[in-house]
Amino acid sequence: MQSTQLNAVESDLKPVRPLASPARRALALLPLGLAFLIAIPAFWGWRSNFSALGPAVAWGLSGLQALAGLLIVGAALREAIPGRELSGRALAATVGAALALFAGLTFVTEYVAPAAVPPGVWVRFAWECFWMAAASSVPILAAAAWLAARALPTRPAVAGAIYGLGAGLMADAGVRLFCWVSAPAHVLVAHGGAILFLAAAGAGAAVVVERLKARRG
Repeated sequence: MQSTQLNAVESDLKPVRPLASPARRALALLPLGLAFLIAIPAFWGWRSNFSALGPAVAWGLSGLQALAGLLIVGAALREAIPGRELSGRALAATVGAALALFAGLTFVTEYVAPAAVPPGVWVRFAWECFWMAAASSVPILAAAAWLAARALPTRPAVAGAIYGLGAGLMADAGVRLFCWVSAPAHVLVAHGGAILFLAAAGAGAAVVVERLKARRG
């Protein structure tokens, strides 16, 4: 009986390609992030006060946010590897740094090129930026979810929330080059709300993916 079971296991063994490091897998998303950084404003239009903000500041702030998002996705891919999960302190530092950077860039933009929401359209502007950031992040979110699923996350909700946060930052980096409103109330609620929504969506997606993998297994 034992020999039969052993033979069954041996017949099922197949060579596999070693999983690349989290950093190398995160870098695979770099071309996608750069493409969306340019494609979002190119498709919907560049912010009308782009010249007031200045190309160096506009591209510099968006580039910094996109890079931060990529690093956070890398942290999520590490979290997805059993035995390499992030500590509670590292998780808190990652999330705290992401939110602090987002808020800091928001206030810097407001200082350099202040622009308020016109009267009567606050809700419409907020909704437009929210869905634009959320919709733009879908390819990045899907790619990050696939890369994480190739590992075996023991805390899928945590890994998904982190790569959702990173994907949201990367998508919003492009939306910043489109949205000319720099008022912190608009950016923190609409843009920030989209980023938090994507973190929640990533957590839900990761849990669903792992359950589907378990059923198939």
